[in-house]
Amino acid sequence: MEEFEKGQTKAASEEISREVKTLIDSHDLDSLKQLQLLILGRLQDSNAVLSHFNDYSEHCFAEVSADFSRNTRLFKTMKADLDYIFQKLRSMKAKILSTYPDALQDEATIQALDHRPDLEIPQ
Repeated sequence: MEEFEKGQTKAASEEISREVKTLIDSHDLDSLKQLQLLILGRLQDSNAVLSHFNDYSEHCFAEVSADFSRNTRLFKTMKADLDYIFQKLRSMKAKILSTYPDALQDEATIQALDHRPDLEIPQ
């Protein structure tokens, strides 16, 4: 009984596949297969190029990352030093103005002495 059911299933499957084959032209299937192979080749080429680029980028980043971190630390210490210097200068200017109030009364003199941007105010 099982053999009979398997035989019927196989026969039905063959019949369906023959019917599907008659619906689709073999030339169309061949052209679709060629197009798929062409697309596959292009995707593999693109994948190879992107892999090479990723390797190159990783190598370049490894070369410059130490420089970036060193320069970042340098800039942070320079900013801290400059902030300290400008703070001291403002403090000295305030002391001068409190001791000698008429020393910097002229607006042009104040502008000439203080023509740098204020680094403590976020822009």
